[in-house]
Amino acid sequence: MTTSQHRIGSGFDARTTAREVQRGIDLSGKLALVTGGYSGLGLETTRALANAGARVVVPARRPAEAEAALAGISGTEVGELDLADLASVETFARRFLGSGRPIDLMIANAGIMAAPERRVGPGWESHFAINHLGHFALVNHLWSALSASGGARVVVVSSAGHHSSPMRWDDVQFERGYDKWLAYGQAKTANVLFTVQLDALGAEHGIRAFSLHPGAILTPLQRHLRREEMVGFGWIDEHGDQADPDFKSPEQGAATQVWAATSPRLEGMGGLYCEDCDVAEIALEEGEWVGVRPYAIDAGEAARLWQVSAGLTGVSSRT
Repeated sequence: MTTSQHRIGSGFDARTTAREVQRGIDLSGKLALVTGGYSGLGLETTRALANAGARVVVPARRPAEAEAALAGISGTEVGELDLADLASVETFARRFLGSGRPIDLMIANAGIMAAPERRVGPGWESHFAINHLGHFALVNHLWSALSASGGARVVVVSSAGHHSSPMRWDDVQFERGYDKWLAYGQAKTANVLFTVQLDALGAEHGIRAFSLHPGAILTPLQRHLRREEMVGFGWIDEHGDQADPDFKSPEQGAATQVWAATSPRLEGMGGLYCEDCDVAEIALEEGEWVGVRPYAIDAGEAARLWQVSAGLTGVSSRT
């Protein structure tokens, strides 16, 4: 199989920060949209893009909290958006489109991990609904603003967690038994597949798409995990302090999504999964949790997911 899914020698690595990948890049006059851009990696991403001159729109489920978090970062604005509620997604998109502005960079950063079983919308499993379907609907609603840019990039934050589960076509909504880690894993696989098909459909309209693993970082993403679980994983010690030396800082964790959104090295490319500020290799061996699993970049699986997602949400700018 011929593929561009190989390292390109970016010159960066796992310890590179978002600030470092932005050196020499001027985003003045560009508009970026970062979901969840007021907490954890999203906040560092917003800071890096704004510092490079971009106007950053931050859709937020808790607008007041977002406003407070972004108060010290110039060039930002907040809009109300709940990814679990498709009516909220449509309302946000309609208001944004009313401003007549094109979107140059969009980073689908918001998400949940290992949450207790919860049903949203018409009974959808929450990881799949929030991490994937909400972003799927948002991108499709905003298609005209993305295509108007003439060179937009959409970056979707996935995870090495995709290694734990391919798409479960026989039980996508976990109606026959729930497992929080498999639910998270399937949603992260969906994130990767979404960008594969988005890039295939969007390239002729100037829309290129990438997905990524940001690395292991202690952020509010772990809010659903008990301390005992994280101690057992070796992530933190009994006092709650970071114990794993391989964990990244939030600014290091934000670097790969910022790099994927802005690096000139990725011009003319798309549909790729990245990690440690470079394009990742294909992971042919199970159990290593490095690189991207073949099922997550399979074009047939990506097209199937797009059709399923369009059917569930009733939203698709492209068939």
